[in-house]
Amino acid sequence: MALEKFEYPEVGETLLKATLPNGLRVQLVPKPAYHQTYAMFAVDYGGIDVRYQPAGSSEMVQDPEGIAHFLEHKLFEKEDHDAFALFGQTGASANAFTGATNTAYLFSSANAVAENLTTLLDFVQAPYFSDETVAKEQGIIGQEIQMYQDDPGWLLYYGILGNLYPDHPIAQDVTGSLASIAAITPEKLYRAYRTFYQPSNMTLTLVGHFDPDQIMALITANQAAKTFAPATPIVRGVAFDGSLAEILPYRAADLPVIRPKSAVGLKGQVDIPDDEAGTRYKLTILLLLEMLFGDSSPLYQDWYDRGWVDDSFDFEFTAGRTYNYALFSGDTDEPSRLSDAVAAVIANGADQPSLTQARFDRIKQASLGKYYMSLNSLEQTANQLSAQSFYQVNDFDVAKIMRTISLADLKAAAATFFDVDALSVFHIRPEVEP
Repeated sequence: MALEKFEYPEVGETLLKATLPNGLRVQLVPKPAYHQTYAMFAVDYGGIDVRYQPAGSSEMVQDPEGIAHFLEHKLFEKEDHDAFALFGQTGASANAFTGATNTAYLFSSANAVAENLTTLLDFVQAPYFSDETVAKEQGIIGQEIQMYQDDPGWLLYYGILGNLYPDHPIAQDVTGSLASIAAITPEKLYRAYRTFYQPSNMTLTLVGHFDPDQIMALITANQAAKTFAPATPIVRGVAFDGSLAEILPYRAADLPVIRPKSAVGLKGQVDIPDDEAGTRYKLTILLLLEMLFGDSSPLYQDWYDRGWVDDSFDFEFTAGRTYNYALFSGDTDEPSRLSDAVAAVIANGADQPSLTQARFDRIKQASLGKYYMSLNSLEQTANQLSAQSFYQVNDFDVAKIMRTISLADLKAAAATFFDVDALSVFHIRPEVEP
C-alpha cells in the first residue's frame, strides 16, 4: 500500500497517509529523533451517538446512555485474556477514552512497536461480549459513575451543559447513569459495534520513532488477513442543536463543598463546518476568549483584585459534531457577582475595550508559540491528528490558518457569537446545616 506524502513547511512536519481497501484511514508521522512511539486507533463514535440506524436496518434505535464508554471498556476483555496484559508484557503503556463524538484506543512504547501495534489492531477488531462479562462490567462502571457523582467539578460541568442542552445527549454524562448501564446487553453492544466500528469509520494514527514503510506493510497485512462486513452508510439520529428556546437560564445545586462554584455557558447557534473555514472560526473564537478572559487580560486582573476569581477560573470553547459552546467557570466566594460579570461582557458584544490591535498581536503571537510547543509532544500531536482525521483539515494546518485571522475577524465573531439570550448560569452552593 503506497503512502501519500503531505509536507507542512510552516511547521516543519511531514504527514504520510493511506486508505486501505477496507476503508481504514492510516496517518503516520515519523519522528526519528524521538525514542517513543505513540499509536491511536480511533472510531468516529462517542457518547452522543445513542440514536442511529443499525447496520442493515432502516429503523432508528435508541441505545442506553453510556454505551459507547461501556463498549470501550469491554473491548479490552476477551474470552481467555485481557489486552492490557499483552501490552504490559512488552512494557508498553496502554489506555483508552470515550469522548462525546469519538472513542480511541492507544499505546505508547519505546520498543516492540510492531508487536504492540498488532495487539492494538487485533483486540479492537475482535469484540467479545457475554452476559457474565457485561454484568461484571456494570458493577465496575457503576462504581465509576458513583465516584463522578461525588466530584463537584464534574457536576458543575454537566450541570451547565444540562442548562444549555436539555434535549441533546451532549448534556448526558459519557459514562451514563446507573439506570442506563443496567439496560446494556451483549446484543446492544454487538449492534453498536457492527454499526460504528467499521474500518471505514476508523483511523489509525502513529507518531514517533518507526519505519513508515515497515509499519504500513504490517498494517496492510494485518487488515488483509481479516474478514469485514461490507461497509454500510452510518445514519445518525442526533441533529445540530443551536436553539435558544430550550435553554434553562439558571439552576443551582447545594453540595458538601467549602467554596461555591460558578459556571456560565454560552451556546453556539450556528453549526461549524469541518473545513478550513470552520477551523478558522474556531481559532477566532479561542483568540477572542483569550483576549477578553485570559489571565493577562484587564478583566481577569480586575476580577482577581476584587476577589471574584482565583487561579481556578478557566474558560473553554468546544465545537463538535452537532454542538458548540463556550464555558466560563471557577471557584469563587461571589458566584453571582462572577456570573453577572461574565454576562455583562457578553452583553457588550464587539464593544470591548481590550480588543486593541496591540493586544491582539501579542495574544496571537503567544498562541502561535504555544501551538508550536505542542508539536513537541507525541501524545498531543497524535491526539489532535486522530480527532481531526474525520475532518477536512488537521493540526498541522493550524499555524497557517491562524496567521490569516485579523482583529476585525474577532470583532465580527464577538458581534454574532456573544448573545445574552444564549447564556445560562449554574451555581454550586455549600450545603447549609439544618
